[in-house]
Amino acid sequence: MKLLPIIYLIYMFFSIYFLSLFFILYAKNKKNLFNYPVAKKEYTVSFVVPAYNEGETIKDTIEHIFAVDYKKIEQVIIVNDCSTDNTKEVVEEMQKKYPKLILINNEKNLGNAARSKNVGLKHATGELIAFVDADSYPAKDSLKKMIGFFNDEKVGAVTCPILVRGGKTFIERLQAIEYKMIAFTRKLLDYVDAIYVTPGPLAIYRREAIEQVNGFDGNNMTEDIEITWNLTAKNWERRMCLATEVTTTAPNKFKDWYKQRRRWSIGGVQCVAKYKKDFLKKGMLGMFVLPFFVVQFFLGLLGLLVFFYLLATDIISNYLLLGYSIPAGVPLLTIDSLFITPTFLDYLGVILFIVGFAFTMFALSIMKKNALEKQSFFSLMFFSVVYLSVYPFITLSGVYNYFKGGNKWR
Repeated sequence: MKLLPIIYLIYMFFSIYFLSLFFILYAKNKKNLFNYPVAKKEYTVSFVVPAYNEGETIKDTIEHIFAVDYKKIEQVIIVNDCSTDNTKEVVEEMQKKYPKLILINNEKNLGNAARSKNVGLKHATGELIAFVDADSYPAKDSLKKMIGFFNDEKVGAVTCPILVRGGKTFIERLQAIEYKMIAFTRKLLDYVDAIYVTPGPLAIYRREAIEQVNGFDGNNMTEDIEITWNLTAKNWERRMCLATEVTTTAPNKFKDWYKQRRRWSIGGVQCVAKYKKDFLKKGMLGMFVLPFFVVQFFLGLLGLLVFFYLLATDIISNYLLLGYSIPAGVPLLTIDSLFITPTFLDYLGVILFIVGFAFTMFALSIMKKNALEKQSFFSLMFFSVVYLSVYPFITLSGVYNYFKGGNKWR
């Protein structure tokens, strides 16, 4: 058998495998997707918010945190990483309203959120530490519904769905679809202890767990993935609460969206490089999380390479055809050329797309009853056909920048 069909079949196998896995996990757990345990203990909680040039959003973030319905919020720590806008002034003004609001101004710019989070961690006194991005807004019931998962002493971190706030522009609406899909599949991965990221918009950590892994890796561009893998390696479990949410300000321009996703790709490669020694070794990190992440991360890249291979061979064959046909006086186009004979692989690809599209619609319908009404059919098709097709190019750019050394967070 030729190499190309083998690669194509490998691509199809993993795609079908993961879709089947998600369907099975849903079927087995559909009755308790939105369940959450009631907390047996009232933990003290410290919030840490890293901020750099967040003057436009930081006020709303702080107000949402203090509006959270939970009595034992001890402090809300804002770590200002030498912002050049009015972030410092906005927080200072809000300190008049909220006595528990603490402002820490870094003496020099630390360069990324991870290092600022570690600064805040040193000043946090709570039994649980909640980290929130400075452009994100926790729901009022977020703590009450998330903290119950810490009844299990093996749980080191809890996350929740991230939803796009606003969604006025087309690219924001596409991200709204993406974020709901991510939330749904992350909850399914929870049932096999395979949550591989506790994202920055809102994640709560047990103090003992986060101190055991020495906080966040200041050299990693996706510190929320790295710390989750670190916790997994230390046998801490991670949980996902689907019953609440945090909204976040998503990029509303393609350039900003691309920069953010490229940073995620670079950080993903950094994580794989850091933990490659654990690949296929005993434990959830080595036997499932790492292989799952690697396959998901590079599956699109494999498809992109196949696409370029087919494109290149087609261009070369057409060039050679022109080179020999014109001097020989042979027709360039015949009636036979207009007929296309589909292959088994073509049919398999169409079936895979239909199943994937159906899964997207199904996941959105689970996440919210009127999700399909809010998203136009055109947006769903564009998301499935175009939006997801851009990711392999971003992955390629991320891999290139990683090896080039372009690993700047900002």
